Amino acid sequence: MSEQKRFKPDTKMVPAPSTSILPERDAHKRPVLETRHLGIEFGGLKAVDDVNLMIGPTEICGLIGPNGAGKTTVFNLLTKVYQPTTGTVLINGKDTAGMSTVQANKMGVARTFQNIRLFGNMTVEENVRIGLHNQIKYGMGVGIFRLPGYWKGEKAQHEKALDLLSIFDMQHMADVKAGSLPYGAQRRLEIVRALATNPRLLLLDEPAAGMNPHETEELMENIIKIRDKFQIAVLLIEHDMNLVMGICEGICVLNYGRIIAKGTPDEIQSNPAVIEAYLGKQKEG
Repeated sequence: MSEQKRFKPDTKMVPAPSTSILPERDAHKRPVLETRHLGIEFGGLKAVDDVNLMIGPTEICGLIGPNGAGKTTVFNLLTKVYQPTTGTVLINGKDTAGMSTVQANKMGVARTFQNIRLFGNMTVEENVRIGLHNQIKYGMGVGIFRLPGYWKGEKAQHEKALDLLSIFDMQHMADVKAGSLPYGAQRRLEIVRALATNPRLLLLDEPAAGMNPHETEELMENIIKIRDKFQIAVLLIEHDMNLVMGICEGICVLNYGRIIAKGTPDEIQSNPAVIEAYLGKQKEG
């Protein structure tokens, strides 16, 4: 793995229960996410098997692995797109068994997708305000009759949307149709919309896909800024190892649906099982 730019000071990682590690600052806090023996089968095939994860409330964590390793399936289990066949998902210590995607979001889990899912015919601001819908304070009657509370709420929503867009310096694009944005800007907008739901855990599924090196560096800076500004955890799937090794504090490696390694970036880069999973077993000669 090549040299990468680091955007953070080295974080001391300490042992935690369930054979996990957490940033030292999170060690005595309740994890925002914990999975215990998580698994799912499709037609008898184990797509994810015995996955144990623990993420601290302000940790930036990477979930990496070869194509088809089961990474997006794990995200779908965490967000309740799929219900697990085995195991448990705890969000802030609460079991999410039987919950819907909406309920998981209300508990503080938000995500982006490999394939961008914006409303292309709506403006940038309107896309963000969809994420703000659960923070509307006025009732139906106030909205129908456009009472003063409605206009006050609309003003607050507008200001909040622009504030969130300013994270990526996109506030001047508020009235632009989302579908007309360049690819990288659409990626950033999807992250902003996820942040609008006020998450405690932000799941990013290949956020740097399609971005050029300059955009990727900006994304790395902004992920750290988001973590620091909102004091939330970030779990990301990414194939760009410069990004992963540059900003992630802990990394889990998935292969054939099972975790084969956990550790710091330095530990993961030198782990023989990880090298074999990515490069194949080297012949002795």
